[in-house]
Amino acid sequence: MNNIILMPILIPFLGAITLMLLPKRVIVQRVFALIFSGILVVATLGLVFYIRENGITTVNIGNWSAPFGITMVGDMLAILLTATTSIILFCVIFYSFYTIGKPREKFLYYPAILFMIVGVNGSFLTGDIFNMFVFFEVMLMASYVLLVIGGTQVQLKATIKYLLINVVGSGFFVVAIALLYSMIGTLNMADISQKITDLNGANTGMISVVAVLFLFVFGLKAGLFPLYFWLPGSYFAPPIPVLALFGGLLTKVGVYAIIRTYTLFFSSLTDFVVPLLGILAIVTIILGVIGAISYYDMKTIVIYNIMIAIGVILFSVSIMTRESMTGAVFYLIHDMIIKAALFLIVGIVMAITGYSSVKKFSGLMSVKPSLGWIFFIATLGLSGIPPLSGFIGKLLIVEGAFSAGQIVGGILILLSSLFVLMSLIKVFTRGFWGEKKGVFNLQIPYKKMLVPVVILLAISIGYGVFSNAIYPFIEQAVDPLVDPSVYIDAVIKE
Repeated sequence: MNNIILMPILIPFLGAITLMLLPKRVIVQRVFALIFSGILVVATLGLVFYIRENGITTVNIGNWSAPFGITMVGDMLAILLTATTSIILFCVIFYSFYTIGKPREKFLYYPAILFMIVGVNGSFLTGDIFNMFVFFEVMLMASYVLLVIGGTQVQLKATIKYLLINVVGSGFFVVAIALLYSMIGTLNMADISQKITDLNGANTGMISVVAVLFLFVFGLKAGLFPLYFWLPGSYFAPPIPVLALFGGLLTKVGVYAIIRTYTLFFSSLTDFVVPLLGILAIVTIILGVIGAISYYDMKTIVIYNIMIAIGVILFSVSIMTRESMTGAVFYLIHDMIIKAALFLIVGIVMAITGYSSVKKFSGLMSVKPSLGWIFFIATLGLSGIPPLSGFIGKLLIVEGAFSAGQIVGGILILLSSLFVLMSLIKVFTRGFWGEKKGVFNLQIPYKKMLVPVVILLAISIGYGVFSNAIYPFIEQAVDPLVDPSVYIDAVIKE
């Protein structure tokens, strides 16, 4: 039964291989991609309840017991993230049918998406630090294809920058793993945690160096200050469905990697490394706010809002208490869903108006009032207005900050919510209200494009309204983060 933990990796992998055999049959590609993503949703949601009942489940690849072999670990945090990923994947694939265009679909668009999900889910599930590097590379190689597919000049420029940045990041990742292995002598994450604890404070200087290297690598993926410089330009270039995947998933893999390594390996480094994470997170929030309120381009505004969310989550992680970790995990899942929904809404607005800047059009409410109200609800959800999920997540984070004495950080997070609301209300008032300006294309398959948006928004609203029912799952996800022995005992069965 333990092998079912591999389903989030095997299902998209088999789907990608199958679709690569049918590169030019667009309709068949669409149907199979949707079927495989639907199966993935069912499998991952089933796994959530399986882990709820049975606790952390592990698989030793090749039957080599931990810590000698490669171990895949299905704890509640990893499974919740794979389930959220699968739902976003299903919605984005459905949305792509009406937006991405057949020329792109013929160039292995759907296999590339599924291969990217293999890397994303593998990164969440691996219990081996080098294997995390391997899954990162799978994810990144697929993302290069998705970023460049279509071959426009803007995409090619963004791809070169994105490629160079990630090659550098991958090089540092290998260096960090090599340094850690030279000191600890193992790659299994549970075993690394155990052996760092056994050092009893010895060799703390080199452990801190490795911690900063990991922060550099994962911060580069997540868009943490000062490593965010590539994010606005690179994420602006791809088509909207790809942007929804990137914004909803790729930066969150970097966040997950920081959460997993810092709670397992480096939680005791409270003199320098953990406070450094908190400081960088606060600066990321401030710069994200400045970017979000400075632009009138919808894509750019939502991209800078990714940075704000990354800062909020990682600041909460840096506090290292149960309350703050609960808020971070709750808000992480919320942000994945709501960011994907917002990017898909922006795509519909662009399909109707032909522009992403609200300076180029207004009065959209007069022709598509339903779209206006859907955007408004998504804005309230992202800003953290009760009873939506953004409010619950930020409330938990602020409570965690105040209870740990981090008053300035807590107030800053509260203020950031106001600026997030301001940045998106600006889009609503200028683009949807007012006198009709611009030429609107009303021939798009509007209702079909709206289906995945409504699904994601309904999940986001339900996530907030029924948070009491979801809270036990979040608590179970947090247990290994605040008590690494829970994770270690499940992986290394003595």
